[in-house]
Amino acid sequence: MATFFEQVINGLTIGSFYALVALGYSMVYGVMKLINFAHGDLFALGSYLGYTLLIMGSSIVTARFGLWGGMALAMLFALLGVGAAGVLMERVAYRPVYPAGRLPLVVSALGMSIFLQNGIMAIWGARPQAYPASVVPSSRFSVLGVPVTTLQLVILLLSFALMLIIWYVVEKTTFGAAIRATALDRNTATLMGIDVRVVIFFIFALGPALGGLAGVMNGLYYRAISFNMGWTYGLKAFTATILGGIGNIPGAMLGGLLLGLMESMFAGYVSGAWKDVFVFVVLIVVLLWRPTGLLGEKTAEKV
Repeated sequence: MATFFEQVINGLTIGSFYALVALGYSMVYGVMKLINFAHGDLFALGSYLGYTLLIMGSSIVTARFGLWGGMALAMLFALLGVGAAGVLMERVAYRPVYPAGRLPLVVSALGMSIFLQNGIMAIWGARPQAYPASVVPSSRFSVLGVPVTTLQLVILLLSFALMLIIWYVVEKTTFGAAIRATALDRNTATLMGIDVRVVIFFIFALGPALGGLAGVMNGLYYRAISFNMGWTYGLKAFTATILGGIGNIPGAMLGGLLLGLMESMFAGYVSGAWKDVFVFVVLIVVLLWRPTGLLGEKTAEKV
């Protein structure tokens, strides 16, 4: 039984990475009706930004701020850096293509994915890198006989807190109402006095920023990172978005956590080599049963 709960903790930890990236997919799709295929590569960029700060400034950062302070700074650096990259990407690659329709936007997103992936390879090299063990906390404790690392606990608490904050902002605040109104009809929202540019800025800053933060968490958890990891994680996060219901904020959270749990359970009890196959088989079954995902595709309501 202890093994089962250990796999649950592992699955929720992995699922939190997927959920944070899936939130970015859902937010962009909900407002822009755009599948941002470059989103996974922004996740990889966040991993490398956090790695750079911890490697190049480890002697200064950890000495001055301590282990946890250094981790917090790495996460903040990735959060701000990738958020800025997301805004720049919207301005350069997407905004000029809006009038051309959805298909050119998809092509532009794929082009940005290739650009980011090759940019990471050019700057940091093609060889995989590793977060140094000295900057990763190794302490652990036991909860009802289940071993849990301090890092896992921090990742889970931070991820769930961010998910709840985003849900509250989108669903319960005036600005969230503006986001939902923009998702319903951008032209009408503009006529009603909503600055659509601010809404677009917000989703293209926050969505990538969450992905960048998840990238640092992933690097601290697994330690190994590579320039092409964004495609794999982006695909899984997109799968999580479809599983929960695309455009649905709670659906993205649920889909990511379920995906992580399914991977962990199958890897722990059956085979790690076939876990991805199992996950996609489950996705196909779910979509045959509920084509719009477990919680349904989010449709904006009158606000």
